[in-house]
Amino acid sequence: MTTIGGLAERAHEALGHDQERAAVRQGTGVMAAGRLAALAGLTNPDELRDAARTLRTEAIAALPELLEEWSDRLTAAGGKVFWARDAKEACDYVVKVAEERKARLVAKSKSMASEEIHLNAALEAVGVEVVETDLGEFIIQVAGEAPFHIITPSIHKDRVQVAEILGRDAGRQIEPEIPAEVAYARERLRDVFLKADIGVSGVNFAVASTGSICIVTNEGNGRMVTSLPRVHVAIMGMERIVRDLSELDVMLSLLARSATGQQLTVYTNLITGPARAGEVDGPEELHVVVLDNGRSNVLASEFREALNCIRCGACLNVCPVYRHVGGHSYGSVYPGPIGAVLTPLLKPDDPQARELSTASSLCGACVDVCPVRIPLVDMLLDLRARDHADLGLSTRAGFAAWSRAWSRPAGLRATRWLLRAGNPLAQRLRGGPGWMGAWLRFRRPPH
Repeated sequence: MTTIGGLAERAHEALGHDQERAAVRQGTGVMAAGRLAALAGLTNPDELRDAARTLRTEAIAALPELLEEWSDRLTAAGGKVFWARDAKEACDYVVKVAEERKARLVAKSKSMASEEIHLNAALEAVGVEVVETDLGEFIIQVAGEAPFHIITPSIHKDRVQVAEILGRDAGRQIEPEIPAEVAYARERLRDVFLKADIGVSGVNFAVASTGSICIVTNEGNGRMVTSLPRVHVAIMGMERIVRDLSELDVMLSLLARSATGQQLTVYTNLITGPARAGEVDGPEELHVVVLDNGRSNVLASEFREALNCIRCGACLNVCPVYRHVGGHSYGSVYPGPIGAVLTPLLKPDDPQARELSTASSLCGACVDVCPVRIPLVDMLLDLRARDHADLGLSTRAGFAAWSRAWSRPAGLRATRWLLRAGNPLAQRLRGGPGWMGAWLRFRRPPH
């Protein structure tokens, strides 16, 4: 069990950032409320979520066959597919493409997979300038930070902070008003779109039956990055596959509603190969890097349903842990409940990744909102059992007794009475030695 160190230290530090926590509460609250309103507009939201879970489970079960079908069709359309076993292979391939094309400037659309493999650093190491063109990603790039949220990477910044960050990039003062900030970003990034040698994007879904990739964004940068540069490189987690366009329709119906409360994202792009002869828009080359990076191990495990995730971020928006300590506390590109499950699975030998399963109250809110019904709480408990099997005898005995007591009504009532009677003592134990003191350090027992 985690006491002080690593995750607990980062979380404790984050609890002191009042402005940041207020911004996160505001942002996640708006998205969570939007989700409820958007799903209420559907006649069958629960049936749709059941169908989505079934479709994702079937797609993951048939992953090798679907990937092969998709790859064959994309290749026939003129695209190039590279299978990357790990982050290094993925980065090396993109760097090779950049060096062979003598690229000096890369324009990027938002891609969590590229963050996962640290692609920007790899390109910058060989002298290639990389500019994030999603406004939130651009803000945190200038700030020198990692994304804070899967959907809204700069959710923790207010407009005053954004103005200071953009002013640093501009070399002049930017008014702390949203229109002024957007106007500067538009002016700054337009030149990047026009001059970029390579565009890099993520992939929300790949469609096996057509060989297409689907990219959804709420900003026009996604289309600029994938159509203006002469080379387009897309980074795709290998699990991001659907069988056909009807399955894609189900996923898109839930993705935006679950993420931001929209019926559909503003820009939904289907790309099938590079530009054809006579077409005005589109790149001369399309490369798709299919990233494993530990996913095959997850596929072969009892946690394979974690690969069903469609990256909507809904679980972050309702998680009491994430809403209090924010994204950077997780030390991972994937924060929140899905990050607490996925990161230890992708990095099983990383002690800091393994302790993320403790970053949960087990309240079940994440399961309630997941559009594909991933059993996140069950997975967190299974990861805790797997990764914390070396608990001391006294700790294990204490939890066993607690479990037995709370499995019976009489035991639950008696324990509640004892806890009320012992509450004054518990207050004095906060921050004391042992796991009880550490547990109470971040919790105040109810009266």
